[in-house]
Amino acid sequence: MSWEANIWDYRNPYEWMARTIQAKFPPMIITCAITGGVQGKEMNENLPETAEEQADAVYEAYKAGAVSVHLHARVPGNQSLTTSDPADYSKINRLIRERCPDIIINNTTGGGPWLTTEQRMCCLFADPPPDMASLNLGPFVLKMPLKDRKEPLPNPRPGFLFDQCIPASYADINLYAKTMKEKGIKPEIELYHPGQYWVLQDLIREGNLVPPYMVQFVMGFQTSSFPTPANLLGLINELPPQSMFAVIGVGPFQLSMNAMGILLGGHIRVGMEDNMYYRKGEKLKSNAQLVARVKRIAQEMNREIATVAQAREMLGLPAAKK
Repeated sequence: MSWEANIWDYRNPYEWMARTIQAKFPPMIITCAITGGVQGKEMNENLPETAEEQADAVYEAYKAGAVSVHLHARVPGNQSLTTSDPADYSKINRLIRERCPDIIINNTTGGGPWLTTEQRMCCLFADPPPDMASLNLGPFVLKMPLKDRKEPLPNPRPGFLFDQCIPASYADINLYAKTMKEKGIKPEIELYHPGQYWVLQDLIREGNLVPPYMVQFVMGFQTSSFPTPANLLGLINELPPQSMFAVIGVGPFQLSMNAMGILLGGHIRVGMEDNMYYRKGEKLKSNAQLVARVKRIAQEMNREIATVAQAREMLGLPAAKK
């Protein structure tokens, strides 16, 4: 079976009803984003930072049902910063491959807020290489207070108001996509609001994307679409042919947006990059908690959970090496 067999028309109400009745949606891919590029243990002491902590977190999430993992490598000498050194991604990728030989490794080209375009691409030159890499479809603006990073945490610093624009031009985004294509790395297309469909269409016209297109909707992030059912439906309605979609919900909207993704026949992402809490007032103990919960909910809603082999087939990725 090829990836084409798992592509269907998300906009067709008759097909959605038939698939719901027959419980025949494609198997659901669970991705876990275990850590981000800005916040650290000052927000949640259980957030993995070091390469070893991240590899442990991936293994736990993998055992809980995640088939894909999204990674931000930190600077070894300053865990509060995202790295620009391919060697740091090489170390994490190698540690993960030793414990989860078949898992889909997805490195970030979003990186951290103070990196240049070239520095953000460092993860594409890791050894072993990632299977996938995130591809943001445009700039975004962030404004949020960051907490004090206090001792005994390594690299302490005072809190401050984080107010940054993360730049990206058509040329930058096409450079990321072209480099991924040359290296055989599949883009995970990060779409924050409907205006970015202009950029997606440009990438397709330029020949820098190969189907199937994995479009991941980032809901509730600053300067992204508001995380509402109506907005998610609107984004799905604009998907180009040969697309599949996944849903991210940020912070308190993670669970509701995940549920929408399950219901609508898409795929989902969970993880401590997007959310530090299991429920209101209860911090997460691990990324695996989120994976286990969304897997349980999906199974109760008659969604089959994808194996790594199924996920690779649906994404058009090569089978894992034995």
